Amino acid sequence: MIVEKLLLHVLIVLAPVLLYSFFFESRKIGKSPYFLGILYGISASLCMYFAYYDIGLYWDLRYVPLVLAIFYGGPVSGIITLVLLLITRTLMDTNTLVFAYISAAAACSVPFLMRNYFLNANPRKRIYISIIAGFWPAFVQLLILLAYMYVRGSETADHLDHSLLVYISIFGCMQIGGVVLAAILNEAIIERNLMKDEIRRSEKQHTLGELAASIAHEVRNPLTVVKGFLQLMEGEDERHKNYYPLILSELARAEHIISDYLNFAKPEFKKLETFSIAELVVDLSLLLNPYALKEGITLFHSIDSDAEMTTDRNQLKQALINIMKNAIEATPKGGRVSIKLFPEEDQAKIIVRDTGLGMSKEQLSNIGSLFFSTKEQGTGLGTMVSIRIIESMGGKVEYASKLNKGTKVSVTLPLNKLADEEKV
Repeated sequence: MIVEKLLLHVLIVLAPVLLYSFFFESRKIGKSPYFLGILYGISASLCMYFAYYDIGLYWDLRYVPLVLAIFYGGPVSGIITLVLLLITRTLMDTNTLVFAYISAAAACSVPFLMRNYFLNANPRKRIYISIIAGFWPAFVQLLILLAYMYVRGSETADHLDHSLLVYISIFGCMQIGGVVLAAILNEAIIERNLMKDEIRRSEKQHTLGELAASIAHEVRNPLTVVKGFLQLMEGEDERHKNYYPLILSELARAEHIISDYLNFAKPEFKKLETFSIAELVVDLSLLLNPYALKEGITLFHSIDSDAEMTTDRNQLKQALINIMKNAIEATPKGGRVSIKLFPEEDQAKIIVRDTGLGMSKEQLSNIGSLFFSTKEQGTGLGTMVSIRIIESMGGKVEYASKLNKGTKVSVTLPLNKLADEEKV
């Protein structure tokens, strides 16, 4: 009987995830921690209401929704779930409320403490963390209930035999099974949303790339003609000689922007070579150190890898220079910028970290979008080109930032892989 009852609880635990996936995933309310807290709170309350009672103990999976609410909904969602759970427990039975409250407080303590570690873990580790955090409340619950029986001298203390061990084994398996299934479904939803965002971003970049290439080709030709005639006229007309440098510099800037558009549309790796990434990082540090000193910024570099990569060195250098210049420009005087190289499995990782003003979540989500920049006169094109170049090399760029604490840019590069121009 306990198996059938706990299987029902597993279905109740999965209900909020399934409801969210089918009905609320694409709606604004589905992103509200209050709404998620209510969903998981109802699930926890139903588990408690349909609890299986035998040998003096209540067997239910009430704390599994609580753990899921804390991990996948956030602290607010977890608190709402906990409050609904305690209200249901109080309404159902006023006996042993002290033990119930202690059990709930102890059960949610570990998930709250582990949440930051959970958020920074990869999907596979998050499932393992969910299992540990999901089993902990059951362990606490059993300890408190058994302690209560012994303190009270409950008649069920005489029945602590083989049947109790069987119940505990079944309960533990169901607890782990419920947590695993719910965590896998949640991770699948997260991965699906990330894939949707990536597809939308790729389609947008592809369309923008084609548009940029067609416009840039058309505009570059007349610009080249105008620039050539101005250079011929520069030495002939003395009356307006002061205007020519300004005109030529603006034309050069326009030409540079057009080149960036073309490079974004289709990065060209003209010279493939095998080189040391460590040497490239040292060159970047030496190259940008005078610029950093001029801005009152301290530039550090740390190297823990001698890995080599086969690609267009100049293109990669251009992308990294742009990332580092952005870090320097975002850092106030007296701050510091660091670049660190270290191995990660069969890849090399470069971390550029600054102590600047940082970015909000909204700004962070717009990184890499055209015409978005935290600089007053920025177009966002430099960052787009840098990301495009590195992705065309088979690498990946990730941004993490906190307001008033700084920004971290993680560049992951494949080792000894030729850049595939056909992927662009």
